Amino acid sequence: MSRSTKLTIGLIAVAALVLTGFFLFLPAEEDAPAPAEATGPTSSQLVREDSPRLSEGSSDVVFVEYLDFECEACLSLYPTVEEIRAEYGDRVTFVVRYLPLHGNSVEAAQAAEAAKDQGEFEAMYKVLFDNATDWGHRDSSQRELFFTYAEEIGLDMERFEKVYDDPATVERIEQSAADAEALGVTGTPTFFVDGQRLEPTRVEDLTDPLDAALEG
Repeated sequence: MSRSTKLTIGLIAVAALVLTGFFLFLPAEEDAPAPAEATGPTSSQLVREDSPRLSEGSSDVVFVEYLDFECEACLSLYPTVEEIRAEYGDRVTFVVRYLPLHGNSVEAAQAAEAAKDQGEFEAMYKVLFDNATDWGHRDSSQRELFFTYAEEIGLDMERFEKVYDDPATVERIEQSAADAEALGVTGTPTFFVDGQRLEPTRVEDLTDPLDAALEG
């Protein structure tokens, strides 16, 4: 299956989630439309110094995804994003921002942040998506399973638990969600390239802006 086909299927899945009510949004101000791109004073809120990076590119081009590890639409597009990252990751910096919208979303982000503290954000990012059907959309906390993933990755578990439970970790996640609201981001996944918000309906809607930014 081609990358373009996968993206199309993923976007159809996103539309289906919207129609069936499983794709959740943060409440927005009435009559306050979401901006098409991040401009002015809010652009500095798109990427912060402590925002997790999946790759550090050789150029100044930055690709940002606002995601929720428990979001079915994010999971649908995860393989396509990984293919794009494999193609562009040596040239483009890929940044993740959190917008938790489900029951275990914050704890999943806590696990990612605790792994990031040990230089293993990418490993936890992958294991959370690869095992999303095992922990996602559960009524109870999945803390124990997240700790199992940390052990499997080979993390220092005492250090992992300390960062996982640190109130500052939750504050960083809440700051990411607050930045999303300031930027007009109300759902996941939402993508930006160099501050411009994308509205993808095909794979080229993600890759063309990257090509243009790299050429420019």
